[in-house]
Formats: sequence, C-alpha cells, structure tokens
Amino acid sequence: MDPGPDLTLAPAPPPPEVNWLFLDLNSYFASVEQEVRPELRNRPVGVVPMVADTTVCIAASYEAKAYGVKTGTMVSDARKMCPEMVFVEARHEIYVDYHHRIVAAVENCIPVTAVLSIDEMACRLIGRERPLLAALKLAQQVKDAVRSQVGSTLRCSVGLAPNRYLAKIASDMEKPDGLVALTKDVLRDALLTLALRDLPGVGVKTEKRLNERGIQSMADLFRVLESDHGREQTGDLWGSVWGERLWHWLRGEDFDMQEAEHTKSMSHQHVLGPELRNPDSAWAVAHKLLHKAAMRMRGEGLWASRIGVSLSFVGLAPVRGSTVFGPSKAETWSAETKLTECQDNATLINALRKLWDTRPKGKKFDEPFFVAVVLGGLVPNALHSLTLFDAQDGGEERAKLAATMDALNHKYGMQTLAPATMLTAFKAAPTRIAFHSIPDLF
Repeated sequence: MDPGPDLTLAPAPPPPEVNWLFLDLNSYFASVEQEVRPELRNRPVGVVPMVADTTVCIAASYEAKAYGVKTGTMVSDARKMCPEMVFVEARHEIYVDYHHRIVAAVENCIPVTAVLSIDEMACRLIGRERPLLAALKLAQQVKDAVRSQVGSTLRCSVGLAPNRYLAKIASDMEKPDGLVALTKDVLRDALLTLALRDLPGVGVKTEKRLNERGIQSMADLFRVLESDHGREQTGDLWGSVWGERLWHWLRGEDFDMQEAEHTKSMSHQHVLGPELRNPDSAWAVAHKLLHKAAMRMRGEGLWASRIGVSLSFVGLAPVRGSTVFGPSKAETWSAETKLTECQDNATLINALRKLWDTRPKGKKFDEPFFVAVVLGGLVPNALHSLTLFDAQDGGEERAKLAATMDALNHKYGMQTLAPATMLTAFKAAPTRIAFHSIPDLF
C-alpha cells in the first residue's frame, strides 16, 4: 500500500549569529565640543591643534563634512569651502574624560573587550547575546546608553559581525548613527558592494600593490579568496601574515586577532610655535617628546631597539600639500639608529643627541617647525634579550632610577623630574591624543 507523501518537516536552519559588537563614535572630537558647548550644535565645527590658517582640521562635525571638510583639510581651505565654519582649539583632557564616560556607559550594557582608540571599542558577545535579534537589541541599548548617560548629541555607529574585523567594517557602512549586521548568510554579497579602500588596513600603498597584482575590486579579491589555494595566495598578495589573516576574516571566521601582540613602535610629534622655531628650542622639544615616549614604553613593559627623529623646516619653497601636522614645506629630514635593547633615559638621550648632531646645517635649516621622535623595534619584557653586560654597565641602576622618576611624574605631574635641557620646552608639546591611544593625563 502506498504510504503517501512524507510530511515530516525538515529542521529549521539555526538563526544567524554574530560574535562581536564594534562601536565607533561619529566625528568624536567635534561631537564632544558640540555637547559641551550647546551654541555649536547644528553648526559646522572644525577642531584644530591651534587656530591658524596653516594648520589642519583634526576633526570635523557632520555639518562641516556636508561642505566637504574632513580630517586633514587645511584651515585656509576649510574657510573657503565653508565660510560659516567655527574653529575650536582641541581640548584633549575633555575628550579623554568623555571617552571614559562612554566606556562606562557601554559597560552598563556589555563588558568592553578591547578599547582600540579614543573613539572605538569592541565587545565580544557570548551565549544568548549572539543570536542576531538579541545582538541587535543589545546594540540599540548601547547606542541609547551613550546618549542618555553621556551626551544627547553624541552619535555612534555600531557594527555586528562574526569577527572583530568585519564588525569594524559594518560600523563604517552607515554613518552617522548607523547599525549594521554582517552575518555569514549575507556576508559575501555585502562585501562585494565595497571598494578595496573600505577594508581596514588598505591604504594608498596597499591598494596600489593589489592593483599591480590584478586586484581592482572586491570581486577580484573574492576570486582569490575562494580559489583552491586562497589562503596562500592572499598571503602573497599582502606579502605578510596580514593577508592570511584576512583570508580567515573575510570568510567570516572568528580567527584570533592576536590581541596580545605588543606595540611595535611609539612616537610623539609636535608642531612648533613661532617662538620655538630655532635649533635650541627644537632640541628641547625633541628631548621632551623622547621623555614622554620613554615613559609610555616603560609603562607597557617594553624595550626599544631603534630610535628615530624627524624635522621639517620652514622654507621658501611653495607648500606641497598638507599633513595632520601642518603645511608640508621645503625640507624634511629624518634619521634612525639601532640600539641594544634598552629602557633607560641615559642611553636613549645619548642616542638622540648623536642623531641630532647629524641634522643638516645652514640657513634654510635654521627654522624647524615640526619635530617627531619615535622609539621602534619594541620588545616586551618576556622577549627581552639579556646581555652579559647588563649587570656590569650600570643598566640595572639606571632602570631603577627611570622607574622612580616615572612613578613621581605619574603622581605629581610630568614636570616633577626631568632633564634640565627640557626647561624651555615645559609648556610646549602638551599631551595630545592620537586616535589610536588614550593617554593617562597627569
């Protein structure tokens, strides 16, 4: 006898899930200024390191962005693009304060796994937080908490995805105030709508490298990702382990982001005011920048194996463009030297002095307007290579002295203990915020 059709229902597919929530504050510095100063709300605002036509906007409100003004736009150009624009000198202590308030508000909803910059943070989802509907509800709670607990004018974009890299991409897809989820079932189609430069970590040089290898679009990249030897070929495209990681991330795998990787370099830079544009004052500022970088390095338990310094000089040549530090003029000089892994001030200052003495001399190099110091090749304590002479050359005593100075400076202020050569630079090079770091303000 015919049993008839099989009416057994196939099991429903599991609902889509995400593993990460990524929060990106929109036009952060400008938004904080609009929150603190109500008269700036709904107006085009540019945040600048100093109010001068020769500097650049380090942040622009969305009202200013509507006129084409963005980070890196010179103030003189911004005035032409938007005559009504208001320029505000950056107040970094306020941005740090609001950053900590935002972290606290987010943590009222979900623990923050990683603070990635002054305006970005990532949260790992677990258990019942991972199903898409639950994650979307949680993301909206986070957005509401920022507005209600920190500031009504602060807007953030939130991305949800299987891994942190994709969640960052999702947070950039709708701005301002967006909420986008990239689940595995829509991942490929969504990524194909992007440009190569929309991928975090793909800048001008990387895009050029990819173009030279036949990758002009995301469709070209996916043909490599989905090939039989996609992992190896993606690694070859980037020429580093980063390519292999992308192979995992763009396929939706929650591949280890290696969050424990240590910082590879630390740098500080400063645009000199007119009164400091001479070799002696520039040296004092360079010394102070090294002092700040060395304190950060020791605070993170790192050792330097390279040190570098850069100078830009005011000259008679025409402006060749702009940088986040100001106009790019005339001559720029850089030098770097290797070090035996070290942490102490004496060794670092001596190396910086030797580099400084090799700087170009002459009339056109008498007016430096920009100074940068970088400590590179950083090695964590666990990987630091001891030498036979560590205990014989006074290194241990110098390390103890540096630790004592750092402790006092952290407690009482950075000017408590400092080399005398920094005296003329005490008011110069104040603590600034790079977008990738949140300094402890003394």
